[in-house]
Amino acid sequence: MNSQVYDYNVNLSADKLAASPALALLRPLFPAELHDRIFLVGGAVRDLLLGQESVDLDLVVALPEQELLARRFRPVTPKDAPPILLYHSPNLGKVEATCIGGLADLDDDLRRRDFTVNALALDLEGKLYDPLKGTDDLNLRQLRPCSGDTFKADPTRLFRAFRFAAAGWSLAPQTVALIASEDWNECLQQLPIERFSAEMSKAFAQPDPAIFFALMLQFNVGRSLLPELFRMPQIPAGPPEHHPEGDLFTHNCEVLASMVAQNPEPRARFCAFFHDLGKLATDPALYPKHHGHDDAGFAMAPAFCKRLALPAAWRNALAWSSRLHGPANRWQETRDSTRIRIATGAIKGGISEILPQLTAADWPEGPGMPDWPIALAAARLSSTQLGISAEQLEKLAPPERGALILQKRVENLRRVRREKVL
Repeated sequence: MNSQVYDYNVNLSADKLAASPALALLRPLFPAELHDRIFLVGGAVRDLLLGQESVDLDLVVALPEQELLARRFRPVTPKDAPPILLYHSPNLGKVEATCIGGLADLDDDLRRRDFTVNALALDLEGKLYDPLKGTDDLNLRQLRPCSGDTFKADPTRLFRAFRFAAAGWSLAPQTVALIASEDWNECLQQLPIERFSAEMSKAFAQPDPAIFFALMLQFNVGRSLLPELFRMPQIPAGPPEHHPEGDLFTHNCEVLASMVAQNPEPRARFCAFFHDLGKLATDPALYPKHHGHDDAGFAMAPAFCKRLALPAAWRNALAWSSRLHGPANRWQETRDSTRIRIATGAIKGGISEILPQLTAADWPEGPGMPDWPIALAAARLSSTQLGISAEQLEKLAPPERGALILQKRVENLRRVRREKVL
């Protein structure tokens, strides 16, 4: 085997690496004489070298499958992946194991991986195998492909590279050249949308998620998966006096950057980037204005999120963010009854925290929503809490019931606001 024990200069020394908690938890699963044939591989090793925790552990095992079955591993055949053996415990979490024919096959397994920083193996004795010098790239925080076929083998890796870039990694010259050398759109048409959306969702959790989308545009990758993105640079964000940044993509990136500084939740950042989804429906003859884009976005969001196979909570949040961000930007001009309606919609959409943050991101110099907590509290009051009896409601037609509840909530908003001032 041509693998080498590499003298790396990342966070952990050799002694600390051998004494890592992950290895300490894995060792009791196997007899000591087998430890040099069992390898922790991939992202778990990368994270370990960086001093970070990994949620799941992947093993490559140069042992017969029966050895793992005898130790409570169970066989699993994923839908779109080779068979694996799975082990789970409270201490270890999920452990996935792949069997190889012998030690000579380890190099081949590592070379088939996506990037060199993920082509690392650590046996249970603490010896590091690094045939592609991935630790050099780890020290540089750069992504270099394991082979010239890395993206052809799995086009999802294109978006994984962009997601790593959003986390602060640089793309090595070989990676840039490889991405630019092909038109990937045809092969990406066959990619399950869930795989793209998983990478996009993870990108929203990174320090600079806008890079993910900027690289998609730069390399013209993913047009069939997210056509909305590729239209944004050609659409004006709005009248120049209100949107000097110019195009919709630039505006959305600015709003996203502001949301990143306020909220770590990927769902909130997703709403920030796509809050102006409705502007994609504007007749170009009406540019640069986008009258009615709030309601247009509300109508478009369910189908958009369904196509991307995103969770219902994301769909609801985007729909209501689209509808409410415009009225929320005009908060100081609105009547108290409108403020209650905005708060009610935010509760329905699960965006009570997100909406004022979105308003601050969309209009940084705006007046904000200073009495938002009061309006939100009033909108949450039930008819009983508002002093309305069941008998009163029964005597009223449904529209009249809604009007009475709204009136009482407005009265509560005004009373609490006066008390705050006093």
